[in-house]
Amino acid sequence: MAMAVEAERTVMCLLTDPDDTPLGQFMYLPQHTTTLQLQQIVNRLLQNEEKMPYTFYIENKELNEALGVYAEKNKISVEKVLKIVYQPQAIFRIRPVNRCSATIAGHSEAVLSVAFSPDGQQLASGSGDTTVRIWDLNTQTPLYTCSGHKNWVLCIAWSADGKYLVSGSKSGELQCWDPQTGKPSGNPLIGHKKWITGISWEPVHLAAPCRRFVSAGKDGDARIWDITLKKCVMSLTGHTLAITCVKWGGDGFIYTGSQDCTIKVWETTQGKLIRELKGHGHWVNTLALSTEYVLRTGAYDHTGKKQYSSPEEMKKAALERYNKMKGKAPERLVSGSDDFTMFLWEPFVSKQPKARMTGHQQLVNHVYFSPDGQWIASASFDRSVRIWNGTTGKFFGVLRGHVGPVYQISWSADSRLLLSGSKDSTLKVWDIRTMKLKQDLPGHADEVYAVDWSPDGEKVASGGKDRVLKLWMG
Repeated sequence: MAMAVEAERTVMCLLTDPDDTPLGQFMYLPQHTTTLQLQQIVNRLLQNEEKMPYTFYIENKELNEALGVYAEKNKISVEKVLKIVYQPQAIFRIRPVNRCSATIAGHSEAVLSVAFSPDGQQLASGSGDTTVRIWDLNTQTPLYTCSGHKNWVLCIAWSADGKYLVSGSKSGELQCWDPQTGKPSGNPLIGHKKWITGISWEPVHLAAPCRRFVSAGKDGDARIWDITLKKCVMSLTGHTLAITCVKWGGDGFIYTGSQDCTIKVWETTQGKLIRELKGHGHWVNTLALSTEYVLRTGAYDHTGKKQYSSPEEMKKAALERYNKMKGKAPERLVSGSDDFTMFLWEPFVSKQPKARMTGHQQLVNHVYFSPDGQWIASASFDRSVRIWNGTTGKFFGVLRGHVGPVYQISWSADSRLLLSGSKDSTLKVWDIRTMKLKQDLPGHADEVYAVDWSPDGEKVASGGKDRVLKLWMG
């Protein structure tokens, strides 16, 4: 008697990376294949010595059950080729912050900016009271008050080797500080005719110890300064209106976004304009680079513990981290505008944007790539935060919950959580996998202007109109 053997039901699948590059050929997988088995397949095909965790997406939705079950639930035909996108995850996990561990008074006017040092061990804030403060994170008390500015401190930036902090004011002067003593290193740097709108340091993998940074001004100029020479070494002129943001990229080029609706790309040996990115119909408010997290942290990983004996050693470690994060893909740039739209660019591949990203109903105030470059988050005056695919620019989902404009956002080191601060006086922590609110953090008495998640993932800092600095822990 012949045995009737039912052929095992299979699905024809194609695995691709977020850039749409196929991993091997089409393969027939049993419908009962789980994500765990897919992880094993991907690790084997990529010949990973160290097994990596992955998440999988089909048509922009996360796959979290067997292939057949998922296809049935989502009415996806198993007769056609099923494209499965794999995304690597961080091996470590960051705990969500859920409580305020300190409320520190000190500033006598609004806190306008907060920034953790690259190793996550120090914190600085800039205020409308004209001072910069450096805080002791162990005792949660003010360590130094850095006085010298004549007007509001609008922006602050740490060098990626942690040796310097620079602040820029409403009067247009810049001041470099030694974070170990709280004292100025040199006189104020004068040159801008109007207020400072942004500061960005030359990445440590290109030059160690850190010496040069770029500042952007309301006067329409960007200036490169050398802190050893204590002077401006180059002026980047060409914008016809205020520059609103500036980034020094990992490949050595500087990007400036302006109210003249353009983004300009500059080389940094002579300060020549080499490319112009056009597309926005209104002011460019914000720029972000796909490599921003490794540029910010330099040689320090999420543990922040490693010590380096020389600038050369630090430069080498930073270069390894940069190359590993960037992979073979070009550095990407995202811009957000008063025209409610965003553009994703690959400036050295094309002058044309890779994607136009629409959906916000009000101006886009802040954009930020996740540390692994896989996501872009955008904050808007429409009270929402939107999440986009960091490689393609495709819309992924919207995070709603704030009842006022969202001013600033920051990612956890493992790219799984996003923090937002709003005019509604709250901070919120969002889970990217579920696209849901993970933690509501009320506590400020007024608008929250500035938020930062420490690179080691352990702490969050926030500041705003109520003049206090708050520290939050997991």
